[in-house]
Amino acid sequence: MTQERDHAGQADKLDWTGRRLEVEVGPVAHGGHCVARYEGRVVFVRHALPGEVVFAEVTEDPGRGFCRADAVEVKSAAPGRVRPPCPLAAPELGTARCGGCDWQHADETTQRELKGAVVTEQLQRIAGLNHPVTVQALPGGPLRWRGRVRLAVGRDGRVGFRAHRSHRVVPVQDCPITVEGTLDAVVDRRWTATSEVEVTRDADEQVHVTAHRRDRDRRGGRAPRSKPVPHRIAGADTAHETAAGRAWRVAPHGFWQVHRHAGDVFSAVVNRMAAAPEGGVAWDLYGGVGLFAAGLAEQVGSAGSVLLVESSRRAVKDAQANLADLPQVEFRAQTVESALSTPGARPDVVVLDPPRKGAGREVVEAIGVHRPQRIVHVACDPAALARDVALFAEQGYRLADLEAFDAFPMTHHVECIALLERDE
Repeated sequence: MTQERDHAGQADKLDWTGRRLEVEVGPVAHGGHCVARYEGRVVFVRHALPGEVVFAEVTEDPGRGFCRADAVEVKSAAPGRVRPPCPLAAPELGTARCGGCDWQHADETTQRELKGAVVTEQLQRIAGLNHPVTVQALPGGPLRWRGRVRLAVGRDGRVGFRAHRSHRVVPVQDCPITVEGTLDAVVDRRWTATSEVEVTRDADEQVHVTAHRRDRDRRGGRAPRSKPVPHRIAGADTAHETAAGRAWRVAPHGFWQVHRHAGDVFSAVVNRMAAAPEGGVAWDLYGGVGLFAAGLAEQVGSAGSVLLVESSRRAVKDAQANLADLPQVEFRAQTVESALSTPGARPDVVVLDPPRKGAGREVVEAIGVHRPQRIVHVACDPAALARDVALFAEQGYRLADLEAFDAFPMTHHVECIALLERDE
């Protein structure tokens, strides 16, 4: 027994950091890496593809049954491998590079196949569903799609992106996934080292820049526990976007899809899945500035009603302006949890677009009490979606349809829209 404890203690003290391993790469995993094994341990390898043989340098070792590594040399390449379009995306020996993208070394088809495999695996492992998923492309290709971006500021005052799982800032002059010209206003100036910089290029091609700086104490140092204070540098208080045949006013850095074509595509899919009856009742939870509520309002018509719930008061204010021509929409500036405690009329359909962590048990059970016929769940994290799908199953809902979209090319993120129906 003593020998077993000693052996376990030694295993806990393993540290392979900096060690170079030759591994055969296994399946993709959620988070932008693939799984390999070496001497009985799991190695999560970035910059690799399933089926490859690579030399991987260990970047992080917590001393347990796994470690993290970067593929720094490819001995046997997979068919989907390509040269990354951004020089900061590929790792160098002993040097962390930009952590913003995960799959620049994979062609478009391979990226979507990897993301589909991740969503499929999460649904099977967490929700117990055998539901193969195919990820669809959005218009525009894998580059120059991002109109909203948040940058860090390094000690030298230059903007950039953080290295993977690191606070180190990798300075940039451009980013090939951002809309051309988006970063021009910020890359050639020096910023306060305690700040972050948000940049939005809206549908009118107006650039909005806000610096988030931490307060200073009387001695000039950073105030303890201070929150970043926004300072508008360029642009206006309102950005303009277009989607679903309507013009939208939104906070420059508030919630709006970062992919320029996502609004049109997602609203169309949500409308089709929701199929709210004329004269019916629909809920739009986590409703933002009203993108999905607009389609629901048109479906239920003037005799129906739509309840939009959003915790951001600025977003609700914008939603009221955006949907001023749709009096059947009721707006509530409160959390979804509190709104569902006094929800009003029973819904025929519920649309929810929760934050990355998902809706969670409290919200799912509160929706289930009111027994809508259909629920449309919009999710940007497949694990959170799978957890919510499992919770809705407990309430008597089955997964009837799911469409997945590559709304974040080059990264590991994927957007899913799921239809849940009451299982009679």
